[in-house]
Amino acid sequence: MELGSVILFLFLFSSAINATKRDVSFGEDYVRPRARKALAIPWQSKKDTSNGPHQVHISLAGENQMRVTWITDSSSYPSTVQYGTTPGTYPYTSTGDTTSYSYLLYTSGTIHHATIGPLVPNTTYYYRLSNQGPEFKFKSPQNEFPITFAVVGDLGQTDWTTSTLAHIKKCDYDVLLLPGDLSYADYQQRLWDTFGDLVQPLASERPWMVTEGNHEKERIWVLESGFQAYNSRWKMPYEESGSSSNLYYSFDVAGVHVVMLGSYTDYDEGSDQYAWLKSDLARVDRDKTPWLIVVLHAPWYNSNWAHHGEGDAMMASMEPLLYGAGVDLVLAGHVHAYERSKRVYKAKVDSCGPMHITIGDGGNREGLARRYHNPKPSWSVFREASFGHGELQIVNSTHAFWSWHRNDDDELVTSDDVWITSLVGSGCIMKPSHELRKILMSP
Repeated sequence: MELGSVILFLFLFSSAINATKRDVSFGEDYVRPRARKALAIPWQSKKDTSNGPHQVHISLAGENQMRVTWITDSSSYPSTVQYGTTPGTYPYTSTGDTTSYSYLLYTSGTIHHATIGPLVPNTTYYYRLSNQGPEFKFKSPQNEFPITFAVVGDLGQTDWTTSTLAHIKKCDYDVLLLPGDLSYADYQQRLWDTFGDLVQPLASERPWMVTEGNHEKERIWVLESGFQAYNSRWKMPYEESGSSSNLYYSFDVAGVHVVMLGSYTDYDEGSDQYAWLKSDLARVDRDKTPWLIVVLHAPWYNSNWAHHGEGDAMMASMEPLLYGAGVDLVLAGHVHAYERSKRVYKAKVDSCGPMHITIGDGGNREGLARRYHNPKPSWSVFREASFGHGELQIVNSTHAFWSWHRNDDDELVTSDDVWITSLVGSGCIMKPSHELRKILMSP
């Protein structure tokens, strides 16, 4: 090769490397590696009755309470949880109840739900299910700051999913928030079983708090009413929070009030969900829980071409409630990409509005949503079509640190981050909110 050609090649190669480095800072222009293969999921579950409890996951169920959920392929196993703070020693026992469901030609295993507690905060517990091994363990969340949430949406069951879960495992988090689209079973009920096995290593050790997405509906006109698998397998603390539906609920943890809303059930002003939300927000004590976070599936602020505008009707109904109550952060999924906004209300930058984050990039089989509307809206700060997860470290009553990690990097590499001052810390919620008073006091 001639010297001139070598120099030209080195110049072009160096330019490409530098361009890639520049692309990282621009987010949406980031050059991603080629897609990975989907997981090979067998149609039939490999589990049998000799394996006992499987698909184990835990969730918060009230103050210092934890709900343990697992499945057995036989109804002969008791719904008991034995637990304690020493491996192999279980001085406490709790007995729960069981359910199951049928969907077309599929019949689920026996689904067990048992609530244990009261638990000591920030303590490791060891537990055994149905009076037999293996032994599992979990750490109860702290009851004071700091506390860390892992956040991931639209997980599915692909090689990208396993990469996301591996990254999350490196995060020292207390609670995981999942804004919908869990298994991507989409009517194939066996995929709910394989999903339960896939997430068990993480979901059995830290509470997973989820809300439904469009892939949880699984409604078939006349034949199936919808949400059977989701409601049966992923029971959340809706009754404990005064809700009449597992599709929306709230919970408190370590100074944070988290509201999980349902994008795929009624949300207009005459709906049960709207009435419940109004009542729930009216009960929030910002001295006890200075941070207020909302999680839902279909984003309200989205500059991606994918699912653009699908959250508008819900936003029109409920955004004034959230603004009046001083919600700090709204987390959403659905769009298979990442986007972070400034504080915003009614499509305008507003220092007293919530920050919106779309994080539907857990690793689903449908791929990434790569097209964004241009020019970028004034409220949009950072957007990128890559798989990844988020971490929300709430340091104290006034400050939190948000970071987003793309799967292409090491988990310790931060792709986007920002310090967040709570609305309590900024003084916004100290202002008389005539809008909130009017809405909350109305019949």
